[in-house]
Amino acid sequence: MTDRTPLVIDTDPGIDDALALLLALASPEVDLRLVTTVHGNVDLTQTTENALRVLHLAGRSDVPVAAGARSPLVVPVPRRAGHVHGAAGLGGVELPPSPAAVDPRPAVVALAELLMSSEQPVTVAAIGPWTNIALLLAVYPDAAARIGRLVLMGGSATRGGNVTAAAEFNVWADPEAAAVVLGAGLPTVLVGLDVTLPTVLGEAGIARFAAAGPVGAQAAAILRQYLDHARDAYGTDGVVVHDALALTEAIAPGTLTTVRRDVVVDTGPGAGRGQTLVDRRAPSSSPSAVQVAEGVDSAAAVEFLVSRLAGG
Repeated sequence: MTDRTPLVIDTDPGIDDALALLLALASPEVDLRLVTTVHGNVDLTQTTENALRVLHLAGRSDVPVAAGARSPLVVPVPRRAGHVHGAAGLGGVELPPSPAAVDPRPAVVALAELLMSSEQPVTVAAIGPWTNIALLLAVYPDAAARIGRLVLMGGSATRGGNVTAAAEFNVWADPEAAAVVLGAGLPTVLVGLDVTLPTVLGEAGIARFAAAGPVGAQAAAILRQYLDHARDAYGTDGVVVHDALALTEAIAPGTLTTVRRDVVVDTGPGAGRGQTLVDRRAPSSSPSAVQVAEGVDSAAAVEFLVSRLAGG
């Protein structure tokens, strides 16, 4: 395809982040130009190493990986998500090390240079905490203004939280950054728990790509621990594919039904910290409003993921 959309993934691998990376690499609609890493599920050193190893697994060690923010903008994150993703972030699976080195540029520099030099609009999918995107807005606003489409995994309009009663993990991990990003007026789609929680990848789907070759087999192995967590946390007989659903929307715009809404983030110190407050009374015409994902064909989204990872 000659009209592939340039894509950057900002990520904190993470089991579902790894699945999202593999989905992007298996999708001819997009051209993955850069991966930037951020603190989140595990610490920055580990998220960066995990990104390198996942790209190597897929035979794409040529994609540059640039390390970003080690910590939130203001308040240190109280805890990581090793209890969900395993101590090293990939469900206890140790992928072979990559021959590639980390890009020497800081993530925001690498991202800014790509945005300024690209002849086509670039889609940025931020599927970890949004600290790097907030820093890009602060340090390189002209580059940030060139983002063609920003797809964010995070937040919740109606489902409450998954790390506290109020907050989804990516927003909770850096609420100040989330507030900056959601208020920036960029062309943004917010993919939150409202659409990710109903989108469950079952064992039959995992078995399909596990049988398709070594990449699928490793992806299935990474997901095994996540299956146990999903049963305990969500009561689902399968994996909730948060980040892969956001990548599906980045790859195939319009996968999700969205409504333009005003969204603010609770950055206070109380029990609501990290909550995304979505004004659902009416669609918004405000310049700072974002497209909030409110509807999903979960079966079709899971089939998209499985068929791509199975090579079909």
